[in-house]
This record gives sequence, structure tokens and C-alpha cells, in this order.
Amino acid sequence: MSCVPWKGDKAKSESLELPQAAPPRIYHEKQRRELCALHALNNVFQDGNAFTRETLQEIFQRLSPNTMVTPHKKSMLGNGNYDVNVIMAALQTKGYEAVWWDKRRDVSAIALTNVMGFIMNLPSSLCWGPLKLPLKRQHWICVREVGGAYYNLDSKLKMPEWIGGESELRCCVADVLDSVCVDGGPTVVCGGS
Repeated sequence: MSCVPWKGDKAKSESLELPQAAPPRIYHEKQRRELCALHALNNVFQDGNAFTRETLQEIFQRLSPNTMVTPHKKSMLGNGNYDVNVIMAALQTKGYEAVWWDKRRDVSAIALTNVMGFIMNLPSSLCWGPLKLPLKRQHWICVREVGGAYYNLDSKLKMPEWIGGESELRCCVADVLDSVCVDGGPTVVCGGS
């Protein structure tokens, strides 16, 4: 099973069994501009006020003072597109630790009781309005547990995508690490400090 909608086929996603109980309230921030890192962070914290564009911009400036060209951001326009260093520094401001997960490690080694969520960097199609361009860009998504089940909280999705329990999550993360993540990552496992 895949937790990324552009990876799996439509028939697979339609055949998923959804939980029968009333779904929990899930905060799901939607994509705007190139702020997927912001959306992934707010989705992992389940709080739209956890971070703002301004706080990420301040972190970016702190990581690369007095420079216009930086490895921590791929856009100089102030519209987002932050790298893993900005995400890791942002998590630290909230007292959380970020671990860069090596795809060669077995996902069964992840102690899920210590994990708040996963932030993964995946290739994504580039769109200009309704037009889908034949280019790929990197896109941050969040996967986390809410109400006893794991959800894909990708900001490009119309609504959260139910993954399932721990075993389904491990399969999903392994699938992403094996086939989707560029150069093995980055996948950031977010846990309490």
C-alpha cells in the first residue's frame, strides 16, 4: 500500500477499508505558494499557528545570514521552498528532535511511541494553474497519527488520506523510502526531546 496518492493506482485507493468509527478532528493545512515545508510542520503539530511564513523566514535568515544565495532555500523571493535544515531548526524551536532517517535502515527499528510524525521530501509534479508541466520538484509532506490511526497529511491532498495502523504505516514508509524519496530522503522522524 502506498501513502502517496500519485504513487498508487486509483483502484487500490478505492479498495481501502476506512475506519467505521467517527473520524477524529484532523488539522490539514492546504498547499499555497511554495510553502509545503510550513504546511508539513503545521500538519505534524496539528496546529495552524505552530509556525508562520515569517518564523520560517527568520530561521532561514539565521542559518544563512548576509547571503542571497543559500543552500537552505531554493527560492530567493521569500515564498518558501525551504530545505531540511530549516525544518530541523524549526522543530528544535519547539523542543522537538528531528532524526534524518537512513533508507538503508529497517523501518521496524522506528520506535513509534517516541515519534510525533514523519516529514518526507518527495518528487511532485509541477503545475501552472490547471496545466501540469512535465517537470518534477521536491515537495514536503507530513504523515502522523491522529486518533489511533495514521494519515497522509500532504498539503496537496483535498483531505487527509487514511493509512491505517502501525503495520500499514511501516509498509507505507518503507515503500516511500524504497521507491519515491530522491537519493534516499530526506525523511525526518520528529520526536520529543
